[in-house]
Amino acid sequence: MRIAVTYENGAIFQHFGHTEYFKVYNVEDGKIVSSEVVDTNGSGHGALAGVLNSLNAEVLICGGIGMGAQMALADAGIKLYGGVSGDADKAVEEFIAGKLDYNPNVQCNHHDHNHEEGHSCGEHACGSHSCGH
Repeated sequence: MRIAVTYENGAIFQHFGHTEYFKVYNVEDGKIVSSEVVDTNGSGHGALAGVLNSLNAEVLICGGIGMGAQMALADAGIKLYGGVSGDADKAVEEFIAGKLDYNPNVQCNHHDHNHEEGHSCGEHACGSHSCGH
């Protein structure tokens, strides 16, 4: 099995569409046998699903991810575990053990949805989420 994680300085990078690196783990018999950090070469959002596909990733562990990217991953047959933060290696070990704490309903949370003054949901293409409007 090949597991990819959005990656920055050992941790899970929290904005899928802007990740510069994936750490890709090869897992056999329930153990990590190897891993490598792969540069996304400036690919963004939807194109990243293609990068993961070319890496033969079967699973993606990430932080925030928008609906468009989620759909691209689904189309590529890549299982998504979003809303995860912290140490990348630890998250993969927890995934292998069946103990990964993830958010199955993760939405785009990379736009600071504190709704600061002057900000409204219509200002970005986030996919479908509820903003209370």
